Amino acid sequence: MPRPSTSNSALATEDASIPLARPNVTEHERACVQDVLQSQQLSRGPYLEAFEDAMAQRCGTEHAVAVSSGTGALHCIVAALDLPAGNEVITTPFSFVASSNVLLYEDLRPRYVDIDPSTYNLDVDRAADAITPETEAILAVDVFGVPADWPALSALADEHDLRLIDDACEAIGAAVEGRTIGGWGDAASFGFYPNKQITTGEGGCITTDDAALARRCRSLRNQGRSPQPADRMRHDRLGYNYRLDEMSAALGVAQLDRLDTLLDRRAAVADRYREALAPLADDIVRPARPDGAERSWFVYVVRLRDHFAEDARDQLMTHLRANGIGCAPYFPTIHLQPHYRDR
Repeated sequence: MPRPSTSNSALATEDASIPLARPNVTEHERACVQDVLQSQQLSRGPYLEAFEDAMAQRCGTEHAVAVSSGTGALHCIVAALDLPAGNEVITTPFSFVASSNVLLYEDLRPRYVDIDPSTYNLDVDRAADAITPETEAILAVDVFGVPADWPALSALADEHDLRLIDDACEAIGAAVEGRTIGGWGDAASFGFYPNKQITTGEGGCITTDDAALARRCRSLRNQGRSPQPADRMRHDRLGYNYRLDEMSAALGVAQLDRLDTLLDRRAAVADRYREALAPLADDIVRPARPDGAERSWFVYVVRLRDHFAEDARDQLMTHLRANGIGCAPYFPTIHLQPHYRDR
């Protein structure tokens, strides 16, 4: 049977000599997925457990819960924290919309705080100024693989008795002060879409040291079922179908085996961009080197300096694409998206 064509995927349709993103899949990954197909255990099998164990070990946490997407992972965390409906969660507007959508799912109000323009991450001082009696949590995003200022955010959350959530969907393998991303805050979420550092096709994962939180997330991903085998027919809460299938878990196991190699490869590409773009320092802002942190290269982002006309970005992208170089703009800030702007 011929491979179906598609026109709805940015990864599939980009006709570029240098694509914006491309998954790195080898015979190791294919062998693991083939092993699942031959076993005929296509869900809730040994690869799922192996993937969760490997994620927990990689992130230095006691628990990992694999789910069907990064959004599902973040939603499970927010739901499992059981924050009072109607209250606020401080977060960033400079992110993929999912990091705010999960708050609306649980009837929480995003309270947007501006970013540090050098890292594009949540500005901690502005976050401190934004805390009100209705603030329940801080949800920070490791934008473009650059860790947020987790030591300062942790101190701020402790000072005000707030829950702390890490949207690490773009930052697997990053670290701050020697502590791996995934191990900060109450819990962290990861996403494994094909443009990420590692992929499971779709898929996500929760990491945490909180055993009770992990149990609730396991229940939430499986329609609210009790995670105890003896009580598997009992549904303790409203849940969702966020289970990760066994083929995706097998792909994840194989990709995690190669994570350091994949990260090194991305870092080498970023070094080449940095060197090649150095002569343009007066015209573009290149990614900053974060102090005290080790980034995980997700994408290489440049910003045109203010002396350019408003339409210069789009003209530049047209020029790059005409020369076979894949590129894309970042998402509009969330508070300007129609659904949020009109609320």
